[in-house]
Parts: sequence; C-alpha cells; structure tokens
Amino acid sequence: MATISTSNSTPIPFFVLIFLILTTFITLTFASESSSYEEKEPFVGVNIGTDISNILSPQNLVSFLTQQKITHIRLYDANPNILEALSGSNIRVIISVPNNQLLGLGSSNITSSSWIHKNVVVFYPKTLITGISVGDEILTTVPSLSTLLLPAIQGLYNALVSSNLHKKIIISTPHAASIIQNPFPPSQAFFNQTLSSVIIPLLNFLSRTGSPLMLNLYPYYVFMQNKGLVPIENSLFKPLLPNKEMVDPNTLLHYSNVLDAMIDAAYFSMKNLNFTDVVVLVTETGWPSKGDSKEPYATKENADTYNSNLIKRVFDRSGTPLHPEITSSVYIYELFNEDLRSPPVSEANWGLFYGNATPTYLLHVSEIGTFMANDTTNQTYCVAVDGADSKTLQAALDWACGPGRVNCSEIQPGESCYQPNNVKSHASYAFDSYYQTQGKGPGACDFKGLGMITTSDPNLLWSSSATRVAVIVVDGNWLLPHYPQ
Repeated sequence: MATISTSNSTPIPFFVLIFLILTTFITLTFASESSSYEEKEPFVGVNIGTDISNILSPQNLVSFLTQQKITHIRLYDANPNILEALSGSNIRVIISVPNNQLLGLGSSNITSSSWIHKNVVVFYPKTLITGISVGDEILTTVPSLSTLLLPAIQGLYNALVSSNLHKKIIISTPHAASIIQNPFPPSQAFFNQTLSSVIIPLLNFLSRTGSPLMLNLYPYYVFMQNKGLVPIENSLFKPLLPNKEMVDPNTLLHYSNVLDAMIDAAYFSMKNLNFTDVVVLVTETGWPSKGDSKEPYATKENADTYNSNLIKRVFDRSGTPLHPEITSSVYIYELFNEDLRSPPVSEANWGLFYGNATPTYLLHVSEIGTFMANDTTNQTYCVAVDGADSKTLQAALDWACGPGRVNCSEIQPGESCYQPNNVKSHASYAFDSYYQTQGKGPGACDFKGLGMITTSDPNLLWSSSATRVAVIVVDGNWLLPHYPQ
C-alpha cells in the first residue's frame, strides 16, 4: 500500500490523505457557496441614471445623497469617480455590469477577475459595495446573450470568492416582469418555459449563494396595458374597500395593490420549480411624473402617490399576502429626471428630482422618519425658474400682484424685499406668496411653467443687512449666486 510520510510524522496511508483532501475541498466549497443576503431589514434605495445634460459632480452627488438621507443606491455601471466619491460615506451601492460587457465576462475567467479587481477590490470596504447586478433584462431584451449570463455571473462570483468578498457582496441579474407568465392570480403564475434552461440553473445559483432574485416591477405599465381591468387605485397603493381588492380564487388571498401581486407571482413561480429560499429584490419600480397625450396618467400627483405609498409600505414591513414575514426591499426608478432620454416623454420624467437637484414633486413620507429629506411638506416654497424670459416673468409677476391678490408691497422701492432689484427675485417673492396663500395646492406653483417648487427658503434672498446677499443651499453646499443689477 502506498504511503506518504514526512520526516517528523508517522506515515499516512495514501487513501486516507485523499479522503482528507476531498473533505477539506468539499468543506471549503460549501463554505464559499454559503454567502447570505446581508440586508436583514427592508430598505428603499434609488437608481441613478446619468443621461442628464447637467449632471452633478460625483462629490456634489454624494453630498446630495447624504443631505436627503438616502442610504442605498444602484448604479447602471461601475463609475469609478462615483465609487471614489462614495468612500467613507456609509452609502451602500449596487454596481452593474452593462449588457455590452457580458460577452467578455461570460467567455473569460481572467476578464471576470480583472473586472472584480478594477471595480470592487480597489474600492471596498471604504466604499460599501453591497451587490453586483449583471446585465439588465437580458432574457427579454438581448436573448442572444442569455447563454452567457450564468457563466458571467459564476465567473464574477468565483472572483469574489478569490478576494474573500463573496459573503459581503451579492450577485444576481435584474429581470423584466415579463419572464413571469399568467401573473394573476399569483398562484397560477409560472416562469416562461422557453427560458427554463437559464432560469433553473440561475435559481440554483441564487439559492446556493443566498442571493436575491432581482426584478424590475412597474405597476404603471400593468395599469396602462390593462386599463379597464386594473383600477388606478390598486396601482397606486390607495386604500381600498375589501370588495375592491383583487382576490386569488385558489388561495383566497386578498391583494390591495398590484406590486404585492407581482411579487407573489414571482414567489409562486419559484415555488413551482421547488425553490422556496430565494427572496425577491425589486431593483426598479416607480411612476412617471409627466407624459405625452397617450400617457394621461403620468402626472406629478400620481407619481407622488405611488412613490410615497411605496416607501411607507416598505417601512411598514407588512410583507405580501403570501409572505407577510418577508418585505422586499426596493430601488425607486429613479433619482433624477434623465432629460437626454429618447421619447416618449415619460422616459425622461421618472425622477424624484430634476438634474439640478430640485424636487420634481414633494413626497409625503414624513411620518416614516428621516428618509428622503425632500419630504418637506410643511417647508416648501415656490420660486421662479432659472433662465426664464424677463418679459414673460414680468407678466406673471403682474398677474400675481394683481388678479392673484398677492400683497407685493414688500418688493416696492425702499421696502425690505426690494433688493435684489430684478424681475426674477421679485417674481420669486410673488410666486411664493401666492403658493403659500393657496395652501401649496396642486398647480399653485405653475405660473405656466415659470414656477418651481423648492426646499430652499426664498426669504433668504432678502436680508435686512446692508449686504443683502442671496444664500441658497444646493447639493449640500452654500452658494452665493450672482444676480444681475
């Protein structure tokens, strides 16, 4: 019998040595595959797109996120400047592999290792990278790449294992809701069977590594495609009478909103394939605040209602009818309006903020804590937009001080708010006065597109001191804007 010996030990039978090696290998393998989804408490994050004409600098972006109490973000790439700016911020970030990089990653382990080193290792842990989303809706938008999806994910995961980061960073891929067929009632939902060759191995990987199933879920599109069947109230999380709720006839579970039904459809679809330990992470959801004539429900009021109620629901930790013990975390699409996006109009109007970091509308979530500091429902103001034509502004100012019944005595020569003496400052005074007297109601800050809601107090524009300097907080920084005399 062959033996292995060392100078200071008793000879070890060869088969015993092989057994020990295999045992160690199996132990290490299972240890490397036992990572878990670290976020134990449900959270609300935001997606950050960059198709913006005047995008904030990475430093100002991080200051703005901190100011807004936003703790989780998702990027559509692995922008090194943003990742560097996030260093030490305690903001958790999911980075992404763009679809056009999938081919290289799915074909080469060396490329995967290089990607992880370049985009993760050099930043972690100062920058809290918590996840990697590989591609975006590959199975439905770029099916030709579907065979490369799991090899790319596995290659990146192996690189995380080599860097001992596999228990700190989740890895998955976002899917469109359309991978699930027959979604209502949820109990009858199932994955598109033509995708089984990818879905089943992927779910095996997610189950083995403790990673979530990433889904982009949009009740807005469900409503638009099923207007007559799906009430707007169900899509916006509005309170419903029991007889207005959707009922699954197989389980008798009641669904008061579309999003819960979509999430449970995913859970039933996984259960049909015998997967019960993979949680759903909603990587995108939201509602557009503006649309063209074919999208009449893309309004600021509906966007405010959807996202405000969504945030409350997550922080209520109420789960879904099927899984009340599991509340899915969500990433709102999106932080900023991306004004460079192609038509339709709604594509450029999903943001909670404009590109200059002023709110598109004001969320009503003050009761849930400090999240989203732009929820200043009782501290909002109306000012004149930048770059407006002075003659048009003057006409709006005249209307506010005339038919609008605003008391404009304070902006007359010699009075406390006369300086700075320019039409924009005077219009901001009048616009805000009208906005406040109208109870900050819908449309009270429109002025035919010349008014803009802000959280910066315009009263700071007027000072009783001799300097009369305008001070505004933008992106977390104190600015001293120049006003033409």
